[in-house]
This record gives sequence, structure tokens and C-alpha cells, in this order.
Amino acid sequence: MLSDNEIIKRLTAVFQDVFDDDTLVITAETTADDIEDWDSIEHITLIGAVEDEFGMRFKMGEVSGMNDVGEMIDIIRSRGK
Repeated sequence: MLSDNEIIKRLTAVFQDVFDDDTLVITAETTADDIEDWDSIEHITLIGAVEDEFGMRFKMGEVSGMNDVGEMIDIIRSRGK
């Protein structure tokens, strides 16, 4: 099972790639409001990239109910990937 720190480290790399910003730092509290280009279209791109990174698929309800990176971490951790 991955630690939260390992998940954050991998998610940070995904976020930096998707948003094309190598200086981007995320925390469990990070929301779409914190990242200028994180809109509904980029959210779909981000979800796909996270799914690819962790070899998993989010359920539609998980995607629509995700309010911050912490919730994303919780789902990834619960899947044990």
C-alpha cells in the first residue's frame, strides 16, 4: 500500500505535467480554485492522467464528488494502488 507522501509525490508529477507547470506544488487541501487552469475540461484530462499513473479507474460519482486533492488521495489509497 502506498503512503500518502508517495501518492502526493506521484500526483504532483501528474499535476505538473497536465498543467504544464514544473513549479506546481499540491497538498491534500488543493482545490480547482487554487490552480488557474483547472477547469472542467482540464479536470477530465487530469482524471485520465491520474488513472493512468495509478493503474485504476475512478467511478463517475467519485469524479463528480471530488472536492480536493485529499479526496483523490483517499480513493487512490482505498484501492491499494
